[in-house]
Amino acid sequence: MNCNVAVMLMHDYLDDELPHDDIAGLKAHLDSCPACRTRMEQLEQTEALTHRMMDTHFVVTAEQSSQLTQRIMSSLPVKRRRTGSGFSRWVRNHPAVSVAAVFVLVMFSSFLAMWQQDSQLAVRGPDLAEVVIKGDTVTVPAGAHINGDLTVENGKANVLGEVDGDVTVISGSLYEASTAHISGEVKQIDQALDWFWYKVTTSISSLAY
Repeated sequence: MNCNVAVMLMHDYLDDELPHDDIAGLKAHLDSCPACRTRMEQLEQTEALTHRMMDTHFVVTAEQSSQLTQRIMSSLPVKRRRTGSGFSRWVRNHPAVSVAAVFVLVMFSSFLAMWQQDSQLAVRGPDLAEVVIKGDTVTVPAGAHINGDLTVENGKANVLGEVDGDVTVISGSLYEASTAHISGEVKQIDQALDWFWYKVTTSISSLAY
């Protein structure tokens, strides 16, 4: 038996899987080969040490357990903080109010855009038969009688006669002669916020009637 075969048989012997006839041959080789005998002793010591370690029961103290837990937790990725701000939480908690606020903001933005873009002359009223429109000037001639409200946008209102109602001038100017008579209110709207409020109130009034 050569040394290579003897080393292979050593492992089978230690695992108790070596046939009886081979055991005798292995022992005869170990008696005649000091190197293989030393190798066999080292393998036996290694296996004995392995068995002792496997049979040993380790006792972990509470402090060791706490330290182990701390090391494991510190090695884990840091949990992302919640990114929700106070405003986001408030929106989630008050969805109806948030929707209403967004609606008002959109409406105001739309009206503001209309305020900035609308520059054409517009004249409205139920009785415009006697109204004279020339260029950007809207005139109620002396002696004329207008029944109902008169609204002028982006122009000059020149009232010389009578208006039996309100006169509203938006983004324009109003001249009221000494001969003029306006039975209702006179309104001049030159600010976007006033125009927005005027549009809202007139829209609500038109819906109501």
